[in-house]
Amino acid sequence: MTIIAGRVRRRRPGMLTALGTAALLALSGCGGSDDSGGATSDDTVAVTLITKDSINPFFVTMQEGAKEAAKKENIDLTIAAGAEDGDEEGQIQAIENAIAAGHDGILITPNGPGVNPAIERARQAGLYVIALDTPPDPASVVDITFATDNFAAGKLIGQWTAAQLGGKPATIALLDLFNDKIVSVDYNRDQGFLSGMGIDVADPKRNGDEAPKGSYSGGSYTIVCNEPTNGAEDGGRTAMENCLTKNPDINVVYTINEPAAAGAYAALQAAGKADAALLVSIDGGCAGVQAVKEGRLDATSQQYPLAMASEGVAAIAKVARGGQAPVPSDGLDFFNTGVALVTDTPASGVESIDTTQGAEKCWG
Repeated sequence: MTIIAGRVRRRRPGMLTALGTAALLALSGCGGSDDSGGATSDDTVAVTLITKDSINPFFVTMQEGAKEAAKKENIDLTIAAGAEDGDEEGQIQAIENAIAAGHDGILITPNGPGVNPAIERARQAGLYVIALDTPPDPASVVDITFATDNFAAGKLIGQWTAAQLGGKPATIALLDLFNDKIVSVDYNRDQGFLSGMGIDVADPKRNGDEAPKGSYSGGSYTIVCNEPTNGAEDGGRTAMENCLTKNPDINVVYTINEPAAAGAYAALQAAGKADAALLVSIDGGCAGVQAVKEGRLDATSQQYPLAMASEGVAAIAKVARGGQAPVPSDGLDFFNTGVALVTDTPASGVESIDTTQGAEKCWG
């Protein structure tokens, strides 16, 4: 685990002894008031942001958004992160630190189900917990999640890919996040992509159990591989190399995120296959949008991590100061922060924006 910034702040004396556990849980859901020990509008509220790592530009942007919002909201912000994507123990330690410091709330991009018990302990201690980007399973582990609709993001690039193929057989490589743990962002993006392609998925919360051959909305398909990347460039390159070893004729490559896509492109280029495959991803960062513009990536679903973090910080501040708690978007079990497909090759019937628009909005 890495700690980037922050100061220790103790919860106001008497708060834990004056309120029982049930009252604390109620307080986490509806805010509380000044009379019951809640913060006033002039009080500093202490929040910990815990990202998956501090390397991926997505999470770096999230950290910057939280810092900007903390200045506006009079927030005492601590930033922590796992050592790498999937580091549950590092995140658990950061949660325990926030509890010990008496913080008012936690924002977290969960690295896996192993962090769930620590999140529950934080809520029992009176902290308001918001998940960012990656809804936990079950969603009720946290007070609320602020995230992209990851299934919808995957579906957009799947629909776009199916349209671009124009009925040609699809030979597909799926470059996922993990193969040793189940995380919602992983299966939602993968299964959304396949659904957008018109491919039947079996268990929507499990990658790799769909039929390896069959029909998509435009023709026939073959799934060559489901390879883990750990959401990293080197992982993406290794995964793509493994897939090409299994079948050198891959013409569709789905990637969990843009670092993995960069690695996949490097492997395709080294194999002389860069122009033979449609390469799609999810992130929509400024570098990813530029990759689309330059032809190294064909399409990406754009997320808005700065909005996730800044709106999450503001929500915890509001709850801690006695305001109303945020509620999920209509029809969802999380607060949807939006998504847009970015490509310079639009497809009929699939809503998208071009790279000029994508660059204006990237990770805003």
